[in-house]
Amino acid sequence: MREAVHIGRSPSAGPDLEELMRLVARGDQEAFSALYDAVVGPVLGVARGVLRDPAQSEEVAQEVLTEVWRTAARYRPDRGLVMNWVLTLAHRRAIDRVRSVQASAVREEKAARLEHVPAYDEVEEEVATRLEREQVRRCLRTLTELQRESVTLAYYRGLTYREVADVLATPLGTVKTRLRDGLIRMRDCLGVGG
Repeated sequence: MREAVHIGRSPSAGPDLEELMRLVARGDQEAFSALYDAVVGPVLGVARGVLRDPAQSEEVAQEVLTEVWRTAARYRPDRGLVMNWVLTLAHRRAIDRVRSVQASAVREEKAARLEHVPAYDEVEEEVATRLEREQVRRCLRTLTELQRESVTLAYYRGLTYREVADVLATPLGTVKTRLRDGLIRMRDCLGVGG
């Protein structure tokens, strides 16, 4: 059988934790102070190992040691050492904190996504606008090349009839006729009343 290896203090150098737990279970504050001094370092170490946040680790350590004070009577020596019991409490509490923080982050993310969901009217308006654009593009494709050029220059680029005539090097009267004929075909295609 192997002999137990102890890192740090030898077991005889520290206080008898089982005896301290029995006294703490009866409400002995001095015993709790001694128990606290013996376990606070390892408890904080376990919490930091899980949480990696010093402030949260200190909060968890405080919660664990408060729980040890309140629940000392639940400790059963036949089920393990005092240090193991306390460190198990610390580990479980730290894991609970991680899960709580993760759940909170997920809730906040969901809430943020819900805040950014556009209202129904905005969605409907956007869909209607896209459908209208697509219908206009479809109707533009039904025009002759000359009509499409004239309408595009006048209505999409914002040119005047004279500027369209200059760009296309076409007489002004011809441009006006192309635009009128193109707009009539667009109106009919879009189903707009004249």
